[in-house]
Amino acid sequence: MARIVITRALPEAGIAALRRRHEVHVHDLGPHTGGDEDGLIAAAREAEALISMLDNPLTARVIEACPRLRVIAQYAVGYDNIDLEAARARGIVVTHTPGVLTDATADFTFALLLALARRLPEAERYVREGRFRRWETMLLLGMELRDKTLGIVGLGRIGAAVARRALAFGMRVVYHSRHRANPTVERMAAARYVSMDELLATSDVVSLHCPLNEQSRHLIDARALAKMKPTALLINTARGPVVDEAALVEALRAGRIAGAALDVYEREPEVHPGLLELDRVVLAPHLASATVETRTEMASMCARAVLAVLDGEEKIPYRLV
Repeated sequence: MARIVITRALPEAGIAALRRRHEVHVHDLGPHTGGDEDGLIAAAREAEALISMLDNPLTARVIEACPRLRVIAQYAVGYDNIDLEAARARGIVVTHTPGVLTDATADFTFALLLALARRLPEAERYVREGRFRRWETMLLLGMELRDKTLGIVGLGRIGAAVARRALAFGMRVVYHSRHRANPTVERMAAARYVSMDELLATSDVVSLHCPLNEQSRHLIDARALAKMKPTALLINTARGPVVDEAALVEALRAGRIAGAALDVYEREPEVHPGLLELDRVVLAPHLASATVETRTEMASMCARAVLAVLDGEEKIPYRLV
């Protein structure tokens, strides 16, 4: 039996196959709970397999301190927390969970957009605080989505799924990516490729779906925000550091954009205090993939990858390294 370490509790249905065949240890490693390098080393030092989370710092130091480690299965699509070269040098397989959370994240993106555009959090507070006295003609007027332009930054799986949903709401779709999408993807999403400057200047809603890398870090900064319409909304379900939160707070306070909805944060789980003070901001605790179906399948994907490595299979599903 191999020792498998999981750094956060997962849906049991997804990891049942691991428990039947191996020794599984579940920890709670994250910010403020031993999720630093030392805490991770202490938990995983004897592990042959590690199922990790996006906030686990799998640095070269951590990887070198786990001499028995054969596979890292990341419970996420992103993997910028893992030193892939250090894993490759050690011959450690690294996998992730691509594709599985596309629909859940696209649905949640639209949930955030609708909540922000129709001022739902403000309306809910209005009712709960006992201020609803009668129907008012000018109360909490929002923005309709029909005939508005949605600008998608990153037309990958999730971005394309968001674009398809936008069509059902009667929106026009433009997009920008580092590399132009396949023409078939463009046709299915009815999305027109534009420069980043044009996207910012013409979009009524800017929705972020790009990976986090050196090029995308603070992609939405003061300069980018200044190019947006004063009536525009910003949605981020990608990665927190894509947005300069201090610049966003300043833009919102100054009325340079109309609102923002965020599911991820620059220094997660810390949220910029300025965001907490503003009404035209919708904030969620990283919930885009939070459906029973998606989170269970993500656990199953990690389990399948771990078992393939431990069983010595030649083809490893969802492999990065």
